[in-house]
Amino acid sequence: MSVAQVFEKLEQNFNADAAQGLDLVFQFDIEDDKTYNLEIKDGACKMNEGAHDDPSVTLIMNSETLQGIVSGETDGMQAFMAGQLRAEGDMMLATKLGELFNMG
Repeated sequence: MSVAQVFEKLEQNFNADAAQGLDLVFQFDIEDDKTYNLEIKDGACKMNEGAHDDPSVTLIMNSETLQGIVSGETDGMQAFMAGQLRAEGDMMLATKLGELFNMG
């Protein structure tokens, strides 16, 4: 599965109920691919290619780690502890990803 397909899958698995009242931007800096960002606002999710001017949190990883996390094979917290995933910005928001997207 390509990185673009992974993000399409994330967008399809978006949990609008969990996003009510949120206004966030998750940026994904994929080291061996492109940068993508997911804008979450008013219960809607929009995927964009490229960097956002002011992301709430930026998650830096390679495509293998991304696919593992989205498929549910890799635990995001374990990936973070193992150094496979880095975060810049509001780290606590990274933990919300599991609520906002039905992974696995």
